[in-house]
This record gives sequence, C-alpha cells and structure tokens, in this order.
Amino acid sequence: MHIVFAASECVPYVKTGGLAHVVGALPPAIAKLGHNVTVYLPLYRQVQKHLTERRVAISSLTIPFESYNRFASVVDGGKRDGVQYYFIDSPELFDREYLYGSPAGDYPDNAERFGLFARAVLESTKQLGVPDVFHVHDWQSSMLPVYLRTTYYFDPALRQSGCLLTIHNAACQGVFPPETTGRLLLPWDVFTMDRLEHYDQFNFLKGGIVYSDLITTVSRRYAQEIQTPELGNHLESILKRRAADLHGILNGVDYAQWDPATDGNIAGHYTPDNLAGKLECRRDVLHAFGAKLVGDETPVVGIVSRFATQKGFDLIAEVAGEIAAEDLFVVVLGTGEPYYENLFKELQQRYPEKLSVKVMDDEALAHKVYAGSDIFLMPSRYEPCGLNQMYSLRYGAVPVVRATGALDDTIEEWDPEQGTGTGFKFEGYKPTNFLATLQRALAAFKEKKSWQQLMRNGMEQDYSWEKPSREYVECYEEVAQRRS
Repeated sequence: MHIVFAASECVPYVKTGGLAHVVGALPPAIAKLGHNVTVYLPLYRQVQKHLTERRVAISSLTIPFESYNRFASVVDGGKRDGVQYYFIDSPELFDREYLYGSPAGDYPDNAERFGLFARAVLESTKQLGVPDVFHVHDWQSSMLPVYLRTTYYFDPALRQSGCLLTIHNAACQGVFPPETTGRLLLPWDVFTMDRLEHYDQFNFLKGGIVYSDLITTVSRRYAQEIQTPELGNHLESILKRRAADLHGILNGVDYAQWDPATDGNIAGHYTPDNLAGKLECRRDVLHAFGAKLVGDETPVVGIVSRFATQKGFDLIAEVAGEIAAEDLFVVVLGTGEPYYENLFKELQQRYPEKLSVKVMDDEALAHKVYAGSDIFLMPSRYEPCGLNQMYSLRYGAVPVVRATGALDDTIEEWDPEQGTGTGFKFEGYKPTNFLATLQRALAAFKEKKSWQQLMRNGMEQDYSWEKPSREYVECYEEVAQRRS
C-alpha cells in the first residue's frame, strides 16, 4: 500500500511535542513492513536548516480562497529510512519564527495556513503519487478529509483514497469563526451541527472526525476517555457516534535513541542484568543540577515535562511542604506556561536542599534525568499517551503516575509480594492521593532487593513501534477495503 502522512510536525525537522515524535518514528516503521510511505509537512523556517539543498518537486500550485488565490510550491526532502519527505512551501504563511503563534497568541490566519496545507497536499499527490490511504494528524491536517469528501468528491484521481485521522490531544481542536467556511471555499452545508459547526464555531478537528473513514487515538484508555464529558472537550457526542470506527493504538518508543545500554548522553551504561552504571548516572545528574550532600540512600526524583496545567503540577504545589519533609531530592527539567516555570523556581528558592529546576529544553540533559533518577513523576490531569513514562521505565526510573490515558495502559501497579508490576498509580485527581502514592514509592525504595526487581520489570518492557505499526497497517487495510 501507499500511505501519505500529512502532519504539522515531525522530528528531526520541527517539534513542539509528542506529535513530532510519532510522525518521525511511525512512517519508517510502516516502511519497514514493506509499504510505500510519503510524509508531507509545511516548510517552516525551522525546517529549512535541515535541507542541504533545495530541490523543487512541483514549481507552482494554485490554491483558491474566497476572493483571491495563493500559490505554493513543493520541495523534495528526499528519502530517510525508506520514507519520502515533501514540504509545502508558502513563505508568507509558513516562514515565521513560531509554528502556531507568537507569545502574544495564535496566528490569526491559522485557518488559512492549514487549509492551504490540506489542499496543497491533495493537489501534490495527484502529481507525485495518489495514496491508498491518507493518514492525517490532529486539527492542523483535519481539513484534508473534509476537502477530500466535499470539494474533491468527484475528482477521479482521489475518489478511492481513504483517510485515517489520529487524535493526539482532543483539547486542541482548531476553532475559528463561521465565515471560515466561505474563506476556505467549502460548501456551506458543511457548517451544520452534525458536521463542522460546533457551538457556532468552525471546528477543524470535528471536521476530521466526521469525514475520516477511521479514527485512532494514542492509547486504549484515552480512546475511552474522550467519549466522556470529563475529557471529551465537548466532542464526546460526535466521538461516541463514531465509536465503532475509533481505535486506541499506543505510541511507541525509538529504543535506538532511548536505551541506557548504548545512550551516548549519559555517564554510565547499564542493563537489567548489570545496574552498576545507574549509580554513575545518578551522581552525574545531581552534579548537573548543582545538588550537594545527597546521600546514596536518598532517592532522586525526576521530572521531565512541558510545564502545563495538564501535567498535574498543581498537585505538587498543594503538597510541596509534605514532599519537602521526605528524604528525597527532586530534579526538574522543562519549559512552558510562565505560572509553572515560576512555581518551580519558587519551590527551589523555598527548598534548595530538596529541589533543583532547570527551565530549558535540553534533550541531552533529559536523557541524564531519566538515567539518574530513581523515581519519575507524572501526576497528569490527563495524558493521551505520553512517552516520558516509557522512557523512564527503560532507564530504571520507577514511575509514579495518575491512572489516566496511556499512563494507566503502560504502568502496572507494583506488587511486592508477587514481585510483579512496574510502578505506582493513583486514582482521583487529589493532592492527598498523589502524596500517598509517592510515599508508597519512597517506602519501597528502602527495600533494595525488591526495588531492583521493580526496576528490572520496567526496563524489560517492550514499547517499541513494532506492535503499533502492525496495528496501524490493519487500520490502513480496513480503510482501503472500504474504499475499494
């Protein structure tokens, strides 16, 4: 089969979050299974530095809007790991400092930017190869299935192409004024309650849900959660309606990049059978965070995260005094919402002997935190998938998580009597529940023999892309069969 990915992010070209890691890792895994895979991305300013030469695949595409035309070209990014990359070049829309908006807010023309992207991908494939299935990701490429089933419905070249939408985060929907319908030259009959209209607004993600053949999201638990008022973000009714077509497929980890046995970023290498290098990594991360006089019996607790309300840091704030009273040292790495950046800075000032924070995005240092931590915290309010808990398992940093989304799917509660399990989970979004679970982990850390068993259990888990990639292929086959 020929699969075309359309997405707004992809490592190594451009990244703001987990979407980029998925679009960077899944296409090569699909190609490895023998399929023809192409990835389309916008040619952002950040992407240009990765292109050693500019090879034009299509010199000009005309993309019509309500009262004017825009013109785009397609740049050939060549092949990587068996995957062909193309970039949609529209400098006035994509050659900007940021991807989706400046610190002042979202770009006001985001609907036009990603509407153009969707149409440009469809037009490009008619010259560069029409796929059996389009695989689109999140709201930024959700207009592709909408155009495919409306404006391009009678286009013979695209008539048999199917579409699969992956929702990485249902909270991000691409919501715009009603007049977006006309601006994108869509028929007004799409702006209805059972199609793209949502609380009198034009909703990109809802359009993708309605018009895609199948829908996936990034864990089994999250597929259930987004059909509820708590985490459906007002799309639960339309998702319930598509429940038979909604599948939860867990994201995978690239163990070529994330393995303490071979990781070039960490101070010592180690495996489940030989954990000696873990102690070197522990000392290294404490040194990197300026921690002094932390004894070997004191657990190092790590956090690597985007600083956001979603991540549960308000729970930490609520019980910061109780956490500081425990025998531990916390190392925190990340950037994000100013409120939480300032929160961790304030906690560092209040408890300098218990916590150190680095407000930065540093991939190499992130590896050091995973390798040097004994315990890893993810008390998320919700977590569609999350890769950090999977990284922490492989590095022997035992996760303490809230039982939500993929955190619930990937972490099994530790049972010391049976020697089974990989971490500690708590139900209910309450600071007391979080604190009690962290205290359980701290108590378990004192039992060195069983703790090492717990570490090994986690390190031996396999969350590679091999199984998820085969599950996606099954979805592609189902979509293609529906359209044949």
